[in-house]
Order: sequence, then C-alpha cells, then structure tokens
Amino acid sequence: MATREEDGEERRALLEDGLLAEDGHKGPYTGDGSVDIHGNPVLKDRTGNWRACPFILGNECCERLAYYGIATNLVSYLTKNLHEGNALAARNVTTWQGTCYLAPLIGALLADAYWGRYWTIAIFSSIYFIGMGTLTISASVPALRPPPCDGSICPEASPPQYAIFFLGLYLIALGTGGIKPCVSSFGADQFDDTDSSERVQKGSFFNWFYFSINIGALISSSFLVWVQDNLGWGLGFGIPTLFMGLAIISFFCGTPLYRFQKPGGSPFVRMCQVIVASLKKWRINTPEDSSQLYELPNNASAIEGSRKLEHSDELQFLDKAATVTDLDIKNDTFSDPWRLCTVTQVEELKIVVRMFPIWATTILFSAVYAQISTMFVEQGMVLDTTIFSFTIPPASLSTFDVISVIIWVPLYDRILVPIARKFTGKERGFSELQRMGIGLFISILAMASAAVLEIKRLSIAKELHLEDKNVAVPLSILWQIPQYFLVGAAEVFTFIGQLEYFYDQSPDAMRSLCSAFSLLTTALGNYLSSFILTVVMYFTTRGGNIGWIPDNLNQGHLDYFFWLLAGLSFLNLLVYLGCAVRYRSKKAA
Repeated sequence: MATREEDGEERRALLEDGLLAEDGHKGPYTGDGSVDIHGNPVLKDRTGNWRACPFILGNECCERLAYYGIATNLVSYLTKNLHEGNALAARNVTTWQGTCYLAPLIGALLADAYWGRYWTIAIFSSIYFIGMGTLTISASVPALRPPPCDGSICPEASPPQYAIFFLGLYLIALGTGGIKPCVSSFGADQFDDTDSSERVQKGSFFNWFYFSINIGALISSSFLVWVQDNLGWGLGFGIPTLFMGLAIISFFCGTPLYRFQKPGGSPFVRMCQVIVASLKKWRINTPEDSSQLYELPNNASAIEGSRKLEHSDELQFLDKAATVTDLDIKNDTFSDPWRLCTVTQVEELKIVVRMFPIWATTILFSAVYAQISTMFVEQGMVLDTTIFSFTIPPASLSTFDVISVIIWVPLYDRILVPIARKFTGKERGFSELQRMGIGLFISILAMASAAVLEIKRLSIAKELHLEDKNVAVPLSILWQIPQYFLVGAAEVFTFIGQLEYFYDQSPDAMRSLCSAFSLLTTALGNYLSSFILTVVMYFTTRGGNIGWIPDNLNQGHLDYFFWLLAGLSFLNLLVYLGCAVRYRSKKAA
C-alpha cells in the first residue's frame, strides 16, 4: 500500500504536468511543485500569495531593524567608544558589512541542498539572536569596554574587549548570512510561477519586501541612533535584540500558510559534475540536433524541485556533458552524473555563467552604497549638526536614504510601472536589466552630489582658517540630504531589480544560491570600498603627506575620493550596458 507521502508525490507530479502545460491555468493546486510543511501538495486558495506575506515581511522588517540598529551607527561606536581612528573604523565597518553579505553563500548552500529555506531561516535566526545578545552585553558591562577619553588621551580597547565585541558582531554576520539569501526567495516562493496573475504579484512582492526593509531601517537610523547617542549603547543595542526576537516569532506564526520548495541537492556538486563530464568528453563532437542530447522523458526532472530548462546554443562546450556516446550506452552510465548530465543540469551552469558579467558590474554600486555608513557619516561629523536647539547625530542622516526608498517604492510600483507598461509591453514595466541600469546612473549623481558638498565645506573651512582645527564648519548637515536621497532612489532601481533578476533568472533548485550571489555583490562592494580606501590612503600619504582622508578632514580632500567613485561608476555603467545588451534570458522547456 502506498504511503501518504508517496500519494502526495504522485499527485503533485500529475498536477505539475497539467498546470505547466498552460500558463495562467487556474487549477486548485500550485503548479510550481510547492508543498506544505509535511510535503503534501498545497491548495492555492488556502496558502501562499499575499496571505502568507505579512509574516515574512514582518520578519524582514524586524530583522532589518535589528541589523541597521547595529550597522547605521557602528562607525560612531568604534571611534567614540573603542577609540579607533577614522580610516580604521571605516575599514572595520565595511569589512564586517562585507562579511554579512558574504556569509549568505553558506546559508544558500544549506537551504538549496539540505535544509530548505524555512529551516535555514529558523536555525540562523537563533545564531543571530545570540550574537545580538553578546554585543549588548559587551556595550553594557563597563569592564568589557575601554574607559572614556581623558582630554586628548583615549585608552585603546584591550584584546579581550575587542574579542567579545567582534565575536558578537561576527555571530550577527553569520546569522544574517543564513537569513538573507532565503527570506526574499521564500517570500517569492509564495507566488505560483505557473499562474500568470500570481507571477505579476510576485514582481510587486519584491518592491514591498524592500519597502519593509526600509521601514525597519527608518526606525534604526532615527530613533535607535538617537538612543545610542543620548541614552547609551547598552540600551541602543538591547532594543534591536528585542526586535530580533520579535522577528523570529513573526516568522514561525505564518508556518501553516507557507508554501515550501523541496531542496534539490548541492548546486555546487551539480555544476562540478557538468564541468567534469564535459572535460571527460572534450574530444567528442556534440550532435547538431539538440534533441539528441540526454534528458529525462516527459516532465520528469533529474533535479528535485526543478522544472526542465530549454537547451540554449551558447557555451556549447558544456553540451558535451549531455552528449550520449557509445561508451555511455555500453557501460550504462545514464545514472552517473559525473559522466553524463541532463540538458537541464547543463543549462543550470550556463545560466550561472551568463549571469556572471551582470553580477560583476553591480559590485561597484555596492561600494558606492557603502559610503552611507562610512564616509557620508564622517563627512557629517564635520558639518554643523545643530538645528535650532536640537543636535542631529550624523548617522541619523541615513534616515533620508530610507525616506527616499519609502517614497520611491510606492511611486515606482503604482505609477511608474503602469506608465512604463504601456510603452514597453512588459508585465513589470521595466525589465530587471533596464531597472538596474537606471539605478547605476543615479548612483553617479549621488557621488557627484557628495563631492560638490565637500568642495563647499572645504572652501568654508579655508575661509575661516579652520584647516588645522579638527572641528565642524558652519555649514548645515542638512545639505547632505540630496546625496542620501539620490542613493535611496538608486537602491529602488538597482537593488530591487537585482532581487528580481537573480530570482527570476535562476534555475528552480538554485534560487537561494543565486539570491546569495546578488548579496555577494554587496559583500564584495564593501570589500572593494575598503580596498579603494586602503589604496587611496597608501598613495596619498606617501612622502609624509597627510592624504585625502586624514583624521582631521579639514586638512584632507574627501571630495577627491567621491569624484573617484563617481568616475569609476561611470566607467562601470558603460561596461554594464554592454553586458546587458548581450544577455540572453533563461527559457523553461
């Protein structure tokens, strides 16, 4: 007698066969292979879609509030409480942020290969919470932080104090690494790809997903920054810890409504199998008729949780892995993927290779974005932060980046998309690549705006003979608003477009991994920012010069640094446009 699970598998296979045949078919069950937490097929009208999204969006909002509650003002904590210099503090922040966006490769691999997105989020959320608690203790216990400065003498933090602080910080990096590549993909999984109406709603989900991120960031960059600067860092880190607990609760509450995708095995192993099989057959000619390449019959796929992919003519060397030889037939190696792979498995690797140029050209955008929590904050520290009788913490100016995103998301989703749809005929108004390109252009304007402000600030410092004094100049910090607002607009186009691109263009069984690739651009962007900063400091301080970015910015040329990023961004945009024109989208079989 068949078990319930076996019946569910057979039923799901039959549903997929029927639903995938006609796009937009309104069957009672999902057609993308999704199941409930027990592995059974799910009804569309009882699970997923927008009914499941509030729990996922609530989780993301609280988790991002916790993250930005640390990240937004971290450079201030390092300089004022751990007594690090400006350049060292900026490098530590960008290195940590880079790690936060490098760790998603770990979470993505575990999600796609073994645990699934749901359990990966659950486990790494616990690690995240422990890291937040450790950081809060580090900032709350006097013995775990250096004593305050005595005039101009600022004691350095001891190795144990550094160790505990950075232990908590990097546990958070590991925790967010397990969550980030899975949450957006898990949310998108709630919309059935084979239903045309749900597919359009999925595009809207990415907009509101990013909107929820920035609601959390808004609270962090305004209220939490004020708490940290005025009421203490123990409370300032403790509140985000509480919200991380709420994020975990919100996520688990939606369990009965979620749609789940089964893990399909290690994507890295499958890609290695294609490469090895291709090399083994490097002397074999591929058939001219692609239908002769190896593939399973009907709608069956050799990859768990993945639909078939149509053969493409690019990267034909990899087709050797799916070429059936006389030796394969003689030795019956059809079950050995290290010798013979299906077309779908080969196309998985082709998709990743085709994505690479687009992926690489978005790294510099993340380096530009990293300036919000580093050089923009340090620039704000030497501007007039008083408005009437109120003092504005420099890090809280990132609130205007968040406000920009909150304004642009509904504007884009409700106004720009319908208008663009009339001209482009695309479901989502702009293609993902068009959307990302617009954001890259806006980022150039953001860096130019920051450079112009710095030129003005330095001219005032010179007029008032403040070059040798490490003090703020009488120029309002509110003049930073345009550069923050432009970065926010660029985010809405590039980062959200990136989320859509890496989810939609990825194979079914590699969506967490491809989402991690999109986050990896942020990691590499932060590392690139640190590298550029290190190179700039090295070359500009040679021969005893003070350099572009000394501790006393009134003596430096931070404007040169911003112009450098603007110039690099312009060259990067040209390369991106060339790659985007040549890109070929994936096709389902």
